[in-house]
Amino acid sequence: MRYVSAEKMRKIDKEAQEKFGMPSVILMENAGRAVYEEARRMLGGSKNKKVICISGKGNNGGDGFVAARHLLNNGFKTEIFMIGNPQELKGDAKINYEILRKMKIRIRPLKKDPALFNFKKQLKSASLLIDALLGTGISGEVKEPYASVIELINSSEKPILAVDIPSGLNATDGRAPGSCIKATKTITFGFPKTGFIKNNGPKKTGKLVVADISLPRYN
Repeated sequence: MRYVSAEKMRKIDKEAQEKFGMPSVILMENAGRAVYEEARRMLGGSKNKKVICISGKGNNGGDGFVAARHLLNNGFKTEIFMIGNPQELKGDAKINYEILRKMKIRIRPLKKDPALFNFKKQLKSASLLIDALLGTGISGEVKEPYASVIELINSSEKPILAVDIPSGLNATDGRAPGSCIKATKTITFGFPKTGFIKNNGPKKTGKLVVADISLPRYN
């Protein structure tokens, strides 16, 4: 299996868009749909189980918004939490946030107490957590409030599906200098990342699933 660094994956995404004309919003839609399909499998298809999707304000969070939309559209009980100011969302993540907003879906902000206390209570009734906080761009220690949220997710002892990469893990070298999601399963897009098999990677990634998001195949 071919493993790629975070930088190489960014180049592949960029060429898909610029060389082949693949719209980035379609890539995000395909990624989010793949997360939904994997979440449905982890739930055993049961719509009586509650899913909590936790998104950041970057493209990883946008993938989470897409996955949550598909879950909701298909009748799954789904709650969405978000770290960051929605006004700071950009590009495709903003587009998918706005779709949810127009659907009148509540997206709960995660900043500090009492929001974190309410989030902790919500975790107790969940059957699956979707980690869409941080993507492959992170290279250092996770800052607040991300660190506290990650610790609450890990301590919940609930199954965790990480979107593209466990939040807090370096996609290239597999280091996790601070808080890092310990995933039950990671669904990554296009190619697996080298960080999955280095340093902390194997312990944090869980079972790995590689999803095809329709990146044009080329040498």
